[in-house]
Amino acid sequence: MKNNLFLDAAFSKKTERPPVWMMRQAGRFMPQYWEIKNKYSFLEMCKTPEIAADVTMLPVDLLGIDAAILFSDILVTGEAMGGDLSFTQGVGPKFANPVRNAQDVENLNVDCLSELQYVADAIKVIQQRLNGNIPLIGFAGAPFTVMSYLVEGGSSKDFKLTKLMLHNQPELAHQLLAKIAKVTADYLNLQIAAGVNAIQIFDSWALALSWNDYQEFSHRYIQEIIANLNRKDIPVISFCKGSSVFAPIMAEAKPDVISVDWNADLLNIKNALPAGIAVQGNLDPHILYADKTVIKAQIHKLFERMRGTEGFIFNLGHGIMPDIPFDHVKYAIEVVKEFRY
Repeated sequence: MKNNLFLDAAFSKKTERPPVWMMRQAGRFMPQYWEIKNKYSFLEMCKTPEIAADVTMLPVDLLGIDAAILFSDILVTGEAMGGDLSFTQGVGPKFANPVRNAQDVENLNVDCLSELQYVADAIKVIQQRLNGNIPLIGFAGAPFTVMSYLVEGGSSKDFKLTKLMLHNQPELAHQLLAKIAKVTADYLNLQIAAGVNAIQIFDSWALALSWNDYQEFSHRYIQEIIANLNRKDIPVISFCKGSSVFAPIMAEAKPDVISVDWNADLLNIKNALPAGIAVQGNLDPHILYADKTVIKAQIHKLFERMRGTEGFIFNLGHGIMPDIPFDHVKYAIEVVKEFRY
């Protein structure tokens, strides 16, 4: 690997500056993304290896980030298991056959890795294009987050149906989560075998859970997934909205990196974690709307706070919003790359 900054930081080694990549770095804030998106549906983009590679490479070529992330979606596991998935502009993802009862859970297939072969094919194309310049991050949705989409039938503001299942039918919820966890571990190992250099687990909706429910219905399954990964030389990043609260529990699953939302002081989180766990984050993405002088000042403020800390990857506390100006994102990455400890 010509640029090892990201992998070194993920394994808590000393780096000359913080490596940088951004969640949703290949996405709707880029005019070049829309040139592709206007020709194909979202799922066509995910399922056509050459197109997935084209989109993955956009921030590599246009932004000069230190790590690429596979272009895909957290819900492809739910679809592979039997979910009837669609994406509608302005609406988001929908499952036409939501999982609401024991028969629905029973109908979900866990032997579905062949349904995800297109992801392995995309990884191989992407790695050919990266040509050993920077690492490629693979990823999957965490079981609770995927469960919430399957049960709600799509996005939700209150997760009412999901929480009703957790509280009224906990055994059924555990059956569903166990199935998703099995598929997720297999899927991530498929990505590792295909050639990704790191893994991130996204629990996008963990913040909907109480402390106790997070332990019971999310953490235990992430712990199980990480324990079953073929992770030799492959750093594992654990991210959730709520990591500023749940980081002490997340550490028990033994990830290499915890990706932290913007609601916490990153150094305080880092100092409270066991030695050898790196942190990723945690700039509020809304700062990228601000003037460039503000962007630079905020990044430098974070870097001065983290000065002398081994195991720090610069990222946002969540993904880039679609209407953030492209040149602001590019400028932020330039500020990071010019910095030296």
